Amino acid sequence: MASRISELVLACRDPELLARFWCEVLDFVVLDREDDGAIEIGPREGFGGAQPTIILSPQEDLSPAHTYRLHIDVNATDRDQDAELERLLKLGARRADVGQSGEEPWHVLADPEGNVFCLLRRRLDPL
Repeated sequence: MASRISELVLACRDPELLARFWCEVLDFVVLDREDDGAIEIGPREGFGGAQPTIILSPQEDLSPAHTYRLHIDVNATDRDQDAELERLLKLGARRADVGQSGEEPWHVLADPEGNVFCLLRRRLDPL
């Protein structure tokens, strides 16, 4: 009965620059490039392995009032997304609005101190 950290999402001005830097630092590779300029880097085995991937998300305004620089994405390991959402809400998480459309396949939540994180749809092996 748990979730796993699957991704760390870092808001940044220059995803390409940070992708090169962190790939060298961590011996990661570029796993995906999104149309919005986001870049996912991670271990050669890809998403869902023992290490979380890092998504470098382009943001023009990085002031504290406009964005969280780092947030965690989690995936359920032993239940579907709806059941995990219910469990997290009972544990004290609450829904958070960071400007999402409502059509995303993930849920944006905040922990009891207000730190934003996302619950993704895909279930992962607990490892």
